[in-house]
Amino acid sequence: MIRAVSVAAFLLALFVGVPGLIALTGRWDFYYTLTSVALLSIGSAGVWLTFYIGRINIGQGAYALAGGYVAAILITRAGVNFWATLPLAGLFCAALAVLIGLPILRLRGVYFSMVTLVLTEVARLSALALPITNGARGITSIPLPGEVSVFGLTLIPDFATLENPKLAFYLMAVTLMCLAYLVLWRITRSRLGHLFRSLQQNEDLAASIGVNIAFLRVLAYAISSFMGGIAGAGFVVISQSIYPSSFQVADSVNFMLNCFLGGLGFVFGPMLGTLVLYFGWSLLFAAAKYQMLIYSTLLIAAMLVVPNGLLSLPAMLRKKDKP
Repeated sequence: MIRAVSVAAFLLALFVGVPGLIALTGRWDFYYTLTSVALLSIGSAGVWLTFYIGRINIGQGAYALAGGYVAAILITRAGVNFWATLPLAGLFCAALAVLIGLPILRLRGVYFSMVTLVLTEVARLSALALPITNGARGITSIPLPGEVSVFGLTLIPDFATLENPKLAFYLMAVTLMCLAYLVLWRITRSRLGHLFRSLQQNEDLAASIGVNIAFLRVLAYAISSFMGGIAGAGFVVISQSIYPSSFQVADSVNFMLNCFLGGLGFVFGPMLGTLVLYFGWSLLFAAAKYQMLIYSTLLIAAMLVVPNGLLSLPAMLRKKDKP
């Protein structure tokens, strides 16, 4: 009962409270900020799933970039509605992850991490070299999401006709975010989730009792990359452009840091971590040349004080209060 009330309160705050506060304050620029946070948290959710199988993934930026280009090319060259490109971008990234994951998922620890770190740079260089991506010029003037209707009934309006498309983008992003975390939460509580967890604990033991660890590793990586592709496609449509530098190595590192800061032991850790890191970086903008120094120092301090993430803080405080 308490969980249901908490979820209802969270959804009410997202879909009613935030738009209401923005309308009262007139800070319309917050819509873009919160939309970005929601989309980044989807990519971070995918990275969290690879942590769940015992792999440190620092290559999510590659799949976000690939998903963004798939959506941009389909929209501008094939005239496909954005809503159709969204799952296609995710599926493309999932298929790409299967091809890449089959060899690299045999690696463990720092070796897997180093290979995934290179993937983002490979994706950027590929986007620069391939003619279909327009090289360094990127793809611009991407149309806003079009109408979706069934039997003449409009389910999603054409964003170009809306008085406030920023609100529509925000609602789109938080809806996708909620769906992504619902899937993630459901996976962790299913038999599949228990099998994923066994890979993190002891792959050799899991294999000895008949678990197909190779299949599970690739499946988890594919789901992770699917979420990265969705996040990238979402960014393309809100910015109406994409360039090879739209997602870089730093973005892949941030996807990973979001999981660490929020808490690897919590499904919703990446969501909180993304919110704190994104706003923390923005708030430190006034520090100018000391921004990175302060930012890094605070991150290190957070890891030392709350090594299990921010969501572990309430449990730590309760433990300290006990005699």
